[in-house]
Amino acid sequence: MKSDSKSEILWAPWRMEYILGEKESGCIFCTRINQDSDKENLILLRGGNNFVIMNKYPYNNGHLMVVPNRHTSEFDSLSDPEKLEMMNLVSKSMNVLKKTVNPDGFNVGMNIGKIAGAGIDDHLHFHIVPRWAADTNFMPVVAQTKIISEDLGETWERLKEVFLT
Repeated sequence: MKSDSKSEILWAPWRMEYILGEKESGCIFCTRINQDSDKENLILLRGGNNFVIMNKYPYNNGHLMVVPNRHTSEFDSLSDPEKLEMMNLVSKSMNVLKKTVNPDGFNVGMNIGKIAGAGIDDHLHFHIVPRWAADTNFMPVVAQTKIISEDLGETWERLKEVFLT
């Protein structure tokens, strides 16, 4: 199908679940950490102060987040033990991704506040996004479509196994 602007339209219907789906009330991170359905909720590891969870709508295959158990949007409100464990889990996540998906590099960061790009701005979290040489192509630029090469459930299984070792 061609659009009026003479560019092809490429469809990514799976994104409609996120775009049009009913938004949960409350904090999705608090909801997830208080449930016992780690596989369904994509939680890979529970620490004493933080947890590691897969992004349900990833930028790249293996996109992980490290999230404090405690609900906060203020980085300065984290205790030293919370910060230390958070950084240790960021490091562990990168090592697990190196072993499982073999990235060429990473984007690691935190968006604090809506204006900074935080999609969930009331509960801070680190993003760990694996990157590969030439992983940026025409699809996101021209078609606003990102190709994820593996089912989230399969990725969860592979990552979980390594997180446990």
